Amino acid sequence: MDFFDAIMVPFRWLVSAVMVGLHDGLSAVGMPPASGWTWTLSIIGLVLLIRAALIPMFLKQLDAQRRMRLLQPDLKALQEKYKGRTDPLSRQSMAQEQMALYKKHGTNPFSACLPMLIQVPFFFALYQVLSGISTRAAEGEGTGSMSHDQVVQFDQSSIFGASLTASVLHGGSGNQTAVMVLTILMILAMTAAQVVTQKLILARNALPGDTGSPFMRQQKMVLYTLPVVFALGGVFFPIGVLVYWTVTNAWTMVQQFFVRERRTSGTA
Repeated sequence: MDFFDAIMVPFRWLVSAVMVGLHDGLSAVGMPPASGWTWTLSIIGLVLLIRAALIPMFLKQLDAQRRMRLLQPDLKALQEKYKGRTDPLSRQSMAQEQMALYKKHGTNPFSACLPMLIQVPFFFALYQVLSGISTRAAEGEGTGSMSHDQVVQFDQSSIFGASLTASVLHGGSGNQTAVMVLTILMILAMTAAQVVTQKLILARNALPGDTGSPFMRQQKMVLYTLPVVFALGGVFFPIGVLVYWTVTNAWTMVQQFFVRERRTSGTA
């Protein structure tokens, strides 16, 4: 077991435990245990629980974005001060003054990305759980908190004819055409949600005439690079992981709309 795998063990156990608990709860209220929709709702429930737990972090993210917005005039003045000065001493002095400004305002360029970073281990844990299910089903093993029977059940489940463990490039059981169509639709959905989210963030945080600040460049980079990441990554990930990813992006978009409405009504 390598270092990364050892770190992921508790995340895989937690992700699978939540899925199994939600699956058992849905089965208890009458949903078919072997249905792909029961497992899909378990994945959606996993997203909702994780994102609900991250709401306090989201509020801190909003505060960090506000502080970064207020910091932009000082950063712009600092850039003008050192404009055209590329010698090592000037670069070092600029970096030191920049860090001093971040400390003064109690923020940094990466604080606004913290909620996204916290979600990464859970995303990869789900990927590791789902991508290995077919192998474990064939070998008579369970995974994390999932018993062998549940692993077989999940491996054989599907939605719209697409297996939850199948991906475009790695194949899987079931109708591969359905897998491709569903993958494309979810990539488009998650990309649209992400673009809307970033547009809302940019509109909320932009200052008049502010087009070249580090914070705005960072947000624009996210706006243009994440759709590419979704498109390239989507063909590798199983349908179950894409469900997680799509619902996560939808939650983020709704959160940003909620924040905008509260600001518009003067309650935030």
